[in-house]
Amino acid sequence: MYRHAILGFVSVAFICSTVSAGDATIHWPQFRGPGASGVAEGAVPTRWDATTGENTKWKTAIPGLGHSSPIIWGDKLFVTTAISGKENPELKVGLYGNIDSVEDASKHSYMVYCLDKKTGKVLWSKEAFNGVPKIKRHTKATHANCTPATDGKHVLAFFGSEGLYCYSMDGELLWKKDLGVLDSGYYVVPGAQWEFAASPVIYKDTVIVQCDIQKNSFISALSIKDGKQLWRVDRDEVPTWSTPTIYEGAGRTQVLANGYRHIGGYDIVTGESIWKMNGLGDIPTPTPIVSRDMFYFTTGHGQGNPIYAVQSNATGDVSLGKDEKSNGYVKWSHSRTGNYMQTPLLYGDKLFTCRDNGIQACYDAKTGKKIFKQRLGTGNTGFTASPVAADGKVFWSSEEGDVYVVPVGTEKGVLSVNPMGEVLMSTPAISEGHIFFRGASHVFCIGK
Repeated sequence: MYRHAILGFVSVAFICSTVSAGDATIHWPQFRGPGASGVAEGAVPTRWDATTGENTKWKTAIPGLGHSSPIIWGDKLFVTTAISGKENPELKVGLYGNIDSVEDASKHSYMVYCLDKKTGKVLWSKEAFNGVPKIKRHTKATHANCTPATDGKHVLAFFGSEGLYCYSMDGELLWKKDLGVLDSGYYVVPGAQWEFAASPVIYKDTVIVQCDIQKNSFISALSIKDGKQLWRVDRDEVPTWSTPTIYEGAGRTQVLANGYRHIGGYDIVTGESIWKMNGLGDIPTPTPIVSRDMFYFTTGHGQGNPIYAVQSNATGDVSLGKDEKSNGYVKWSHSRTGNYMQTPLLYGDKLFTCRDNGIQACYDAKTGKKIFKQRLGTGNTGFTASPVAADGKVFWSSEEGDVYVVPVGTEKGVLSVNPMGEVLMSTPAISEGHIFFRGASHVFCIGK
């Protein structure tokens, strides 16, 4: 049986869009926040209970289904959803392995919501598209998987085959772009459609979209001013669900893309390939993460299930040979240990990973040495959302709606397990000492 991949669901200060208020992160502008690191500055709660209201400042109902994560700029929080014409659309979570698509040919309303970060009040909502979805979704996915992105002036909402939409911060539609039918189904069984999930990212005046699909995969740069295509590069790649990451290093800014046939870096100005390597795990979902001198890639499906640590000065083809664990540019690698759904988290010199069955591991990020391993949940608990971290703690969300708080250190342990009261599939956001969770039915603000 094959598991699906649904979330495209990227510690680095190079492209951070943070502003200090004391020592707290304010903006969380894209999937996994500043630089896709998942790491925030400042203290956050470690104990709460959303079912009783303990340390829960507000919760706001959001109609429809969406696995997109909340993003934040200042006092505004943005989230997307897709509202089915059916009264009770199917969503099946948990650990299972079928490849089924949902049969729902009703018209859907694809929506963008803006909430007041402090109160949860809906400030505005806009319908981006209304119609029958062009691509079916998996029973565990939604039609709003892609996390929005913002630079404080524009808000980008990506709905795959239904288009890319750019709004002002006040909800005015500035432009929209049709990128064609984006079918990211299972490449072995093309009829199994699972929907699109790779989120857009913004770098200065450029929008990057990675579209690995059944036929004619590509990565493209667009102008944030009007959506005009700046460049487009074809990729010899099967469908993936990974959001790209931007790395601003010495000499060249790179777009980092995960993949099966093509992991690599592209010049953000021209789209030229800087380096590449073959992967060992198909259906890549995790986003690349970066430090100042290393890139980390992983996937948890297929034969290899690898973790790769690639030096940031990589050039040309850096693929590992048979039985090789490292080479001149690949600092270290592991097989059979990679993440399937979650993007790993780099916190200081430690790399945290978690399998979708709750097996969490901590590695020395420089050497790849395993520091510890532990189980979160019962072994029957699914984990899809990517972790976030702050104040020396890592937060893991289970699909069942419990959030596990793990201390950053050399010893295994769990500080607390905090119930949300509903399914959690989306990666949370952190801003000014508060954690914002997007559940199956609500957005929550957790804070003292």
